[in-house]
Amino acid sequence: MTEMELYTQWKQQQLEDEDLTRELAQIEGDGEAIKDRFYRELEFGTAGLRGVIGAGTNRMNIYVVRKTTQALAEYLKADYGDAAVAISYDSRIKSDIFAREAARVLAANGIIVHIYRQLMPTPCLSFAVRQLGCKAGIMVTASHNPAKYNGYKAYGPDGCQMTSESADKVLAYSAKIDPFKGVKLVDFDAAVGNGLIKYISPELEQSYLDHVKAQSIHPEALKEANLKVVYTPLNGTGNVPVRTLLDQMGVQDVQVVKEQEMPDGNFTTCPFPNPEIKEALALGLRDCAAVKPDLLLATDPDADRVGIAVPDKEGNYVLITGNEVGALLFEYICKERTKLGTMPKRPVGVKTIVTSDIITHIAAEYGVELRNVLTGFKYIGEQIGLLEADGEQDRYIFGFEESYGYLAGSYVRDKDAVVGSMLICEMAAFYRQQGISILDALSALYDKYGVFRHTQSSFVCEGATGMERMAQVMANIRANRPEEIGGRKVVYFADYKLSEATDLLTGEKSAIELPKSDVLEYRLEGGASVILRPSGTEPKIKAYYTATGKTFDEADAVEQQLNTDFKRILGF
Repeated sequence: MTEMELYTQWKQQQLEDEDLTRELAQIEGDGEAIKDRFYRELEFGTAGLRGVIGAGTNRMNIYVVRKTTQALAEYLKADYGDAAVAISYDSRIKSDIFAREAARVLAANGIIVHIYRQLMPTPCLSFAVRQLGCKAGIMVTASHNPAKYNGYKAYGPDGCQMTSESADKVLAYSAKIDPFKGVKLVDFDAAVGNGLIKYISPELEQSYLDHVKAQSIHPEALKEANLKVVYTPLNGTGNVPVRTLLDQMGVQDVQVVKEQEMPDGNFTTCPFPNPEIKEALALGLRDCAAVKPDLLLATDPDADRVGIAVPDKEGNYVLITGNEVGALLFEYICKERTKLGTMPKRPVGVKTIVTSDIITHIAAEYGVELRNVLTGFKYIGEQIGLLEADGEQDRYIFGFEESYGYLAGSYVRDKDAVVGSMLICEMAAFYRQQGISILDALSALYDKYGVFRHTQSSFVCEGATGMERMAQVMANIRANRPEEIGGRKVVYFADYKLSEATDLLTGEKSAIELPKSDVLEYRLEGGASVILRPSGTEPKIKAYYTATGKTFDEADAVEQQLNTDFKRILGF
């Protein structure tokens, strides 16, 4: 059907959500608005669904959620027969509604649902899938996107985000389903009454926290250091589990940013609730100026990412990047577990290809096998799964990605801001007992391994033509490969879509032993690099810059040259 035919079909329905009815009436006669909502269906992939909340096939609403869940149910019944699904949700607008609607569809299809009684973080969903023996999981979230977005992340039986093979099957089923006539539904309360929908117990919630606590290396440091923390959950799911965990570990002095304490999908004080962005931490930094804590912690709405700020010698609070925090944690874990004799034989660390190369040097220092994977924490989880299949999951010690996602331990298969918050606090407490600040530790890291600067640029391509623009940009740069970037010669080029890498100094080609992905990598003379990829969850292309130097100023100057010139090359 055309966009107008779909619009007419939706407008003729007796919609159960009055917000959708009003929106459809408001856009009547507005061709562009109608096209934007109906020119495509939100595509279900390995990251599930993500889109703007509203009316239409290209929006997040109860009908899109129902249709997708019906497809998931049909896939589960075909592939597994009997199946159970775990569901969690965050604080976003309509997250609780979407979670209940998904549960209604699954129960109507005879599938047991385990759902949390209240909003809970993404890692808790992964934990529930694994502990309850579910064949799939649903996390209703749009992670750190602005308030107008929501999403639906699907998980497999291993607690990782769904594989591409499984996602393709769900997508194939979805293509055959009419969102208004082809979906089975049951009353939510009736399904609770007959046992098809079950609430997840408080005991399982505590079991998750116990598994997190088991990752502690120096628990005594948290009890003895009298750490003072300012914490903001950015109006999301982290408030209860992070504070509960820190309290159980002995961190008593935690002040929460009041305006961002309670769940609020409007995110009125942080329009972009992303701990990577300084503006999201503005109120936390305000409280730091008054409270003078040892540490500022900020978790995103679904509490799978955590950002921090720490005081410098003048008492000003400095934000530490995801790459820097990950490097600090990796060094801390390796060094202290080695000292305590708790390091496993043949330890394994995992990072994504866009994550700091300083990790390569740290891994070599401590004899850790470092595995590089594609962008997306599911690939880190996949590596844990491969170790588990061989009965060697204890070899895994730490994995992280530059976008503020960390995981120690194999109890879940996604990044976990709760364990990240605990280990960051523990590291700060342990170092403080030695008279070392986090910034001192970071400086020592750079003195030991060299200065690495990592930044990212995002090129937004929204609207109906956005996907075409993204594809055009990627096609153009493939056809016109730059010979230099920022005045530095390209010495190595890798196209992960073709699974081929080329040493441009020797002409030697090699195969890339990773799944095909629309990623381009340029390594430059002097140790710098640029990686380019379209986002899998947002309408934007992302460029990742690595600059190295003997000093911070030198590395910063290189980064600026790369950033400026690559923007010109892309045509933005």
